[in-house]
Amino acid sequence: MAQVKAAAEAGHARYTYRLRVPSTARAALEAEWDRCRWVWNECVARSQQAHRDGETCGPARLDKMLTEARAANTWLRKGGSVPQQQIIRDFAKSRAKALKDLKDRLPIRQRAGMPTYKRKREAEPTLNYTRRGFRLKDGRLHLAGGIVVRVVWSRPLPAEPSSVRVYRDSLGHWYCSFVTPAQLQPLPPTGAVIGIDWGVKETATTTSDAHDLRHTRHGRKAKEKLTRYDRMMARRKPKKGQPASKGYREAKRLRAKTYKKIARQRQDTGRKWAKKVVRDHDVIVVEDFRPKFLAKTTMARKAADAAISATKAALLEMGRKHGREVRLVHPAHTTMDCASCGARTKHALPLSERTYTCTACGATSPRDKNSARVMLVRAGLNPAGADRVRLDRSLSDRAA
Repeated sequence: MAQVKAAAEAGHARYTYRLRVPSTARAALEAEWDRCRWVWNECVARSQQAHRDGETCGPARLDKMLTEARAANTWLRKGGSVPQQQIIRDFAKSRAKALKDLKDRLPIRQRAGMPTYKRKREAEPTLNYTRRGFRLKDGRLHLAGGIVVRVVWSRPLPAEPSSVRVYRDSLGHWYCSFVTPAQLQPLPPTGAVIGIDWGVKETATTTSDAHDLRHTRHGRKAKEKLTRYDRMMARRKPKKGQPASKGYREAKRLRAKTYKKIARQRQDTGRKWAKKVVRDHDVIVVEDFRPKFLAKTTMARKAADAAISATKAALLEMGRKHGREVRLVHPAHTTMDCASCGARTKHALPLSERTYTCTACGATSPRDKNSARVMLVRAGLNPAGADRVRLDRSLSDRAA
């Protein structure tokens, strides 16, 4: 099944498909990746040397290095110039991001690391082709260098692709990811709005009971299987300097396959829920929640299994795709404010207290439902009624 997600470039989308790669094409792709990996490692070496010499090492200098290397090296010249040029672009972007984070003095944990060497047994093949490096003919993908692979067309491309990325995952499966102009698919107006609060007990609590997203616990359901594979790997773990046995590699593959299945289940659940919310509401008010801090708490495992970040990203992308308005609300004090009168409690509510009772007006409601209504209040919308709340034009205009 094709996976659709937002591309890094604004106004573009990625469509990912599975590839059927014959042995000849597989060998050619791996050889192409060896050349691209050499170019990347040479960029790292040149960049580090320039840093020690107090010089700059920009894309223009690396392009000149590639031209000279291709002229002097027959093995490198046998490969396509397009993926080798794109690997330099990727290196330049990665290095620029790391330098920017260093300049902005971000915390070490939030910084992007400087590009490092790609080792043969660790880095999976990733090849990028611009429009002049590939073409589609008779349902097959033709790459520079005479490489032809068959695409599993689970859905048609909405427009002519401008680039493609061919890569292999940790299970040895090959994929191609096309970048196409984003297609706006507007939905009929409904006149309804909804507020969404993220949580751990329920992944998403909304002002509409019919649109609440319960915690699916995909990771917990697969815990027994993962524990079994972990034990298999622990028993067969090779000694330092010794090659891994066939049983160890098989257990590692099964473990990776299970984790990939869990990730796809979470993605599928989030996308289906997001489509339902976007289809039924014109304006979606979302808590701009960053669940990263939960990794330091006792709820880390459950929070990771809830996949809040992936679900939130799916909702934002689905809203953009279908022309719905999505507003992000700062999460500070959303559990302490009253959605009815706006009063704020003088103390933070413990997580064990699941019912919110306002000391000013006496209103009582489930804690997460009150927070979802607070989202609508802060966005300037009328929170009256829990289901299919309609726009209050006066409040909306005043908030704007």
